Amino acid sequence: MVKKTVLKVDLSGEKGRKKLLKAISGVQGVDKIEVDAAKGTISVTGDADPYDIIVRTRKVGKFVELVSVGPPPAPPKEPQKKPEEKKAEPKKDDKKTDPNPQFHYPVVYMDRYNEPNVGCSIM
Repeated sequence: MVKKTVLKVDLSGEKGRKKLLKAISGVQGVDKIEVDAAKGTISVTGDADPYDIIVRTRKVGKFVELVSVGPPPAPPKEPQKKPEEKKAEPKKDDKKTDPNPQFHYPVVYMDRYNEPNVGCSIM
């Protein structure tokens, strides 16, 4: 059964903190370790026995105080979004406007007799 064990430990000193994390991570069944240096707490989540975690912490030479043992908090649920009502959009012309029409459509020239002359333009 997955449990969350919260311990209060003196976390001063980088070397001592590394030793403590290495010792706790060596306990069988530890899934996740969270350190809160501001509060001086360590939260261990997993199947590990809290007694084993405390024993390992004391072997490192740290005084440990058990704050709580219990089930881990449930992951936060995202609120379901209500489907938005679609607003009636004004009808647009079916004609698509092309930003560069000279590249897609034939160019029409008028000759001297006002007859259309279809030509090709390459730029």
